[in-house]
Amino acid sequence: MEIFKIKKDIPFMSYGRLTTAISLITFLLAIFFLATKGLNLGVDFTGGTVVEVSYPQSADLNRIRVAVDSIGLNEATVQNFGSSHDVLIRLPLKKGVTSAQLSEQVLQALRMADQNVEMRRVETVGAQVGQELYDNGALALLLVSIGIMSYLAVRFEWRFAVAAILANMHDVVIILGFFAFFQWEFNLTVLAAVLAVLGYSVNESVVVFDRVRENFRKMRKATVVTIIDNAITRTMSRTVITHFCTQLMVLSMLLFGGETLHNFALALTIGILFGIYSSVLVACPIALFLGVSRANLITGAEKKQLDVTTP
Repeated sequence: MEIFKIKKDIPFMSYGRLTTAISLITFLLAIFFLATKGLNLGVDFTGGTVVEVSYPQSADLNRIRVAVDSIGLNEATVQNFGSSHDVLIRLPLKKGVTSAQLSEQVLQALRMADQNVEMRRVETVGAQVGQELYDNGALALLLVSIGIMSYLAVRFEWRFAVAAILANMHDVVIILGFFAFFQWEFNLTVLAAVLAVLGYSVNESVVVFDRVRENFRKMRKATVVTIIDNAITRTMSRTVITHFCTQLMVLSMLLFGGETLHNFALALTIGILFGIYSSVLVACPIALFLGVSRANLITGAEKKQLDVTTP
């Protein structure tokens, strides 16, 4: 399906050095912010107390935040949970105060603002559990990356595998860099979004690389640069349709999903935008730099049949 058809190939690879340089700069900046500011880890990773309260009417989140801040819990997260009547309050660990004492202080502060508030549940995430979640999340990210690289190495060729994994890790580091720079809360939902971006981004790389491999068989006299430019141009319509529909859905979550889905949708939005960029203007230039050629993809009897020679 094509909404529009581009007749003349766009010379993407002529801008390869520029786009790769821009990506390198943004990548290094993201690493700098991660090293200097670090991630603002949520209760899921650091440990803390989760308090769920309910109101007979729609809860005023700003009023609740003021009440929680009044007892010195400025780092608490307040958000709707399930409906506008239910509120989830995430409280960080506080030295010398148990979770029971902390939840009681919060309940008293909320009742001073509104007597109709009702406590639903109190859950505590220990620091050890939070560290385990952090370690398991990092391990999941590593295993997914290794799995993607192995898949691409089997499906294509090691140059494509390296190019794709570098482009995908570029997307992940950029997302983390944004969260470190703006100190947005990084929790399990954001980690899920990062893992989703990895799979989403590699799908785009596979589509482009598959067209490149097909072009090597069809365009026997064309140069490698021409083949890659043609592959990207011919997949442009598909890219626009796919990413527009996906971004439309993610944008609706970002604008109307409330605070619960806000950071999740925010991470997906950043990942999708940079995923389009990296799959086209990072992965392909890296593959070209690594010396991908017709001989890398066509060997044996197929090479003899097509009388292919290395460009």
